[in-house]
Amino acid sequence: MLVTDSLLLDYKRCQRRAYLNVYGNPEDRSPERDFLLKLRQESYKHTQSVLQKFYPHYQEPVAAKGQWELRAQATLQLMAQGADCIYNGCLTDGLGHFRDGQDTLLLVGYPPLLVRHPGQSCWGDWEYVPVSIQLGRRPKPEYKILAAFYAQLIAVHQGHLPPHADIILRRGNLHRVDLLEWLPRFQQTLMDCVQTLVHRGEPEVFISRQRCTLCHWHNHCYTLAQAQEHLSLVPGVTPSRYESLQSLGVFTISALADIAMVSMEELMGPAIAAQLQLQAQAMVEKRAILKTPLKANPLPQAPVELYFDIEAEPERNLDYLLGVMVVDHRTGKEQFHGFLAETPEQEAEIWQAFLALVNHYPTAPIFHFSEYEVETIKRLAQLYDTPKQERNRLLKQCFDLHRYVVATVTCPVESYSLKALANWLGFQWRDAGASGDQSVCWYDQWLESGERQYLHWILRYNEDDCRATWVLKDWLGQFLALNLEAGSVGKTR
Repeated sequence: MLVTDSLLLDYKRCQRRAYLNVYGNPEDRSPERDFLLKLRQESYKHTQSVLQKFYPHYQEPVAAKGQWELRAQATLQLMAQGADCIYNGCLTDGLGHFRDGQDTLLLVGYPPLLVRHPGQSCWGDWEYVPVSIQLGRRPKPEYKILAAFYAQLIAVHQGHLPPHADIILRRGNLHRVDLLEWLPRFQQTLMDCVQTLVHRGEPEVFISRQRCTLCHWHNHCYTLAQAQEHLSLVPGVTPSRYESLQSLGVFTISALADIAMVSMEELMGPAIAAQLQLQAQAMVEKRAILKTPLKANPLPQAPVELYFDIEAEPERNLDYLLGVMVVDHRTGKEQFHGFLAETPEQEAEIWQAFLALVNHYPTAPIFHFSEYEVETIKRLAQLYDTPKQERNRLLKQCFDLHRYVVATVTCPVESYSLKALANWLGFQWRDAGASGDQSVCWYDQWLESGERQYLHWILRYNEDDCRATWVLKDWLGQFLALNLEAGSVGKTR
């Protein structure tokens, strides 16, 4: 059995993904999203930057990366010659001392860098230390397990473990991995992975809203989860809460909606138990449920309302589009304003244009759907010397619709994202596949190609986000009014 570093990384992140990569039907895989390709490009640029800054005189094995046997031989030749730094090498554990039944386990890893240090090895008075290059900002456990994997492979060939392993993170931050701690963790992860693959024990599906989004098996797993009424589709059901529910004999959304609260409260407390059951009931009954009357904190209503959404590029620390939908209830008119920075240097310009617009409506509530808009106003106001009084007035106008929805209503949705809520209400984005991640890709493609169609798509997507926020606010106002008039909870939409 062949286990590579990429397979082990997939297993650490999601056991099911690793299993499907080996045994899944290729026709069930979805095409890779543009955003994943963008991340790979960023990772490559980061690696090149590290090489130029710290290891400009690296050597690379002369063999195609797909031909791992030839590349491993070429890597060992460079190590035997005492190369100062080897980039994109390949190491294997070809001793055959790991066995499960009749299968010999072969490990193949591609350490980004092998760096020569003074020491002793089978080749002479030097040894090698693995250096991983990762795009993340912090040293995640999976990064450390890969570093330990590379250290294990080095030990097979140079005769002993390296003294440590290093990880170079985003912005060149260096993290040193304690191999005494992480080698046992790597070995346990490896054995668990091998057992799963050898015995073909297909791991259970579990939909994680953040981790699963970019996976090429997401649609396949999501379809299975829906058919099973899987509890991971319920917002708030974490892996630990899922285990608790299973211990109570609760395996479906319908079962969660019906279980006696006393049993759940003993395991996870009254508040969490009530939240999860109410969410399950809303999903089973396909209706929104009012949590509590909010007369003390009513939803703002005004003659003129603004709906605000931002498109941002985190890698550049850039907010490249500030979109505002102006809705005048007095005249029935609506108008979208998209302040778009065609170059990163125009961020200051679009900020001033945004201020000029909103200053025309000093009493209008500014509805938005996350904390990001408020944080962006603070950042841009400080960056471009906006008077404190003007900034504070603007912040007082802001109203976070996401926070308000979560606090007041339980909706029959699998996620409290704007897209999930608006889709449930019947709103559809005009461009299929449009998303915040895709907008970032479009902006990068615009900067590279100068093709204005990308700007058109970005503006359409942002306008739809603003309209979706308006649709949600309009529905919420009507829903709350009906429920408050009736003096009860549980009204359907």
